[in-house]
Amino acid sequence: MIVGEIMTANVVTINMDSSLRDVSQILSEKKFHHLLVVKDKKLMGVISDRDFIKYLSPFLHSLSERDQDRATLNTKAHQIMTRNPITVLRTTPIDDATKLLLDHNISCLPVISDEGNIEGIVTWKDFLKWSFFFKI
Repeated sequence: MIVGEIMTANVVTINMDSSLRDVSQILSEKKFHHLLVVKDKKLMGVISDRDFIKYLSPFLHSLSERDQDRATLNTKAHQIMTRNPITVLRTTPIDDATKLLLDHNISCLPVISDEGNIEGIVTWKDFLKWSFFFKI
C-alpha cells in the first residue's frame, strides 16, 4: 500500500504571519493536531499542537496572567514552526513513510506532489489505523 491510500487530503494551512491566536482557534475548532504553514502555496513548515503548547505561557487564562503572557498569542507561525519538514509523495510505500516517522521522531508527514504542491498529510494515527485494520 502507498501513503495516498491512507492520507488525509483535507488539510488546513496557515500563512507565515498567522498569529498563535489564529493557530489556537483552528486547532480547537477543527480538532486537527498539525497545521501546514505555506507561502505562495508552497510548504514552508509544520506546527503541531505540541509545538503550540510548548510556546504558550502557562499563565494564560489564569489569575496569574500578565500582559507578556497574552502577548505570546501575537507570535507569528514562522517563529515556532518546524522548517523544512520531511515530506513524502502520495506514491511513497507506507512502510517507507513509517520508517521516516520513527527514524526522525516526528508525528506527521506532509504529502506533496512532484511539483511541491500540498496534497495531504499522513500522521502516526493514520499508520496505526492502517496497521490495525489492514495488517491483522
